[in-house]
Amino acid sequence: MAEGWDEDALRAVRGALHAQDGAALLAALRRGPVREVLQLAGDGVAGAAALGLPGAAEMAASFLGALQERGFRGDEELADRLRAATGDAATPLLRPIPVDMEMLAMLLEGDPAESGGRLDLSTGECLPAFTEELEPGPPAEEADDPERWLFVPALGSRAGYRDMELFIEGLGDAALADRLRGAIGGRGAFRRFKDVLGRDERSWRRYNRFCDERQRGRARAWLAEEGYRPSYSVLRRTVRS
Repeated sequence: MAEGWDEDALRAVRGALHAQDGAALLAALRRGPVREVLQLAGDGVAGAAALGLPGAAEMAASFLGALQERGFRGDEELADRLRAATGDAATPLLRPIPVDMEMLAMLLEGDPAESGGRLDLSTGECLPAFTEELEPGPPAEEADDPERWLFVPALGSRAGYRDMELFIEGLGDAALADRLRGAIGGRGAFRRFKDVLGRDERSWRRYNRFCDERQRGRARAWLAEEGYRPSYSVLRRTVRS
């Protein structure tokens, strides 16, 4: 297995998820370390395991081991789903929603003064609050329907700041870590951090994957607290030789 994900390999994973092609997903996941794409691909692996695709049970076991070792927020909820998909546990009592987890994470981690929004429980669509100023919203009698809408609060940047701290702690490059620690003190920490890290393309890509995993996990945990879980269409039974 490769030491890290290059852009082509990561596109293959995303492409297989978008196409809901279980066999292609399992093949793509062999091109990089699963620990870096657990939240991104975990639901797809669960779907492949539920279908009994060749190699899916082994991939699910690999994901479970990595999730238990890592322990980010949201990892236990994903582990529960994988256990259920492989028949090792009951299905979590959470209502499935076909939500875009990346978009949900963006709403949750926006500026409390400007962001937030709501989640359409019937379609999974995430609607930022500012779009309601640009486009006509639902009729008044529907806008407050708790069976249709779930309010999504904007929780601010504290979790994102912690992501930077944890990323720095995990860096093997002591000199770069020292520069980044100096960058995140005081106002403008995020901009300075990105300015410093952007000079190292490999570390910059790794940071983006790290943040994506952390953000998706927090969104999954928030959904579970509200009684929901992300769902996706059943993967196709495509099998390639």
